[in-house]
Amino acid sequence: MFTPSLFDAVPDESGAAPAVAGEVSWTGAHRTHLDERSWVDVVPGWLPRSDGWFSELVGAVPWNQRRRRMFTQQIVEPRLTCGWALAEAPSPAEHLAAALVERYSEPFDRVSANFYRDGADSVAWHGDRVRFVHPEPVVAIVSLGAPRRFGLRALAGGGTRWLTLCGGDLLVMGGRCQHEWQHTVPKDPGAGPRISVTFRHGDPGPVAARSERAREVPEWALR
Repeated sequence: MFTPSLFDAVPDESGAAPAVAGEVSWTGAHRTHLDERSWVDVVPGWLPRSDGWFSELVGAVPWNQRRRRMFTQQIVEPRLTCGWALAEAPSPAEHLAAALVERYSEPFDRVSANFYRDGADSVAWHGDRVRFVHPEPVVAIVSLGAPRRFGLRALAGGGTRWLTLCGGDLLVMGGRCQHEWQHTVPKDPGAGPRISVTFRHGDPGPVAARSERAREVPEWALR
C-alpha cells in the first residue's frame, strides 16, 4: 500500500483518457513538493496488468551484475541491471515513454531496469548521474512485481520520507530532486522479487527545443 500521508493529493491535470492504447492511467496522481525546488509525483496503478511485463523481463533481459569501486575496494552491486536506448528497449517501453513525454514534455530516450531478486537486494542512498548533464532532470520509475519501500532524504538534512511502491505504480522525481535529494531502496527481509523500469532524458529543455539528432548520453549518466 502507498503511504498517502506523505503526499498531498493534486488533481489530474490532463483530465483526459489514458494516452497510450488504454495501458496507463493518471487517475489518482499525487504530487509532493519536497521543497521549493524539488517535487515527486506518485501514480498508483499507472500500468494495469503489469505482472505480465514483469514476467517477460525476468526471463528475457540479459541481466548484468555490475561492480563498483568504493574507496579501495571493488564491490558487487546487490541487484541486477540492464539498459537500452528507447528504440531498443523491450515493449511496451516506447508506448510508456510516449505517455510520459506527453505529460512531462521531456524527451525520454533512455530506459534502464533494476532487478531486486529478493529482500537482500538493494541500492544505497544516491542521486542519479543524469544530474551531471541536466540541471533539472525528470526521472520516471515504473515499479513491477512485489511491493518495496522507497526512501527520499534531503542532502541538507532532515527526516526521511518513505513510501511503498507496488506493481504497476509510477514514481516521477523532478526539479532539483537528483541534485539536492537522495533516494534508496533498502534491504527488506522477506520481500519478493521486484523490477524498477526507469525512463530518463539526456537533452536539456522540452521536446520542442530538441534537435532531430539525438545527443548521445555518456554511459555514466544512465544510472
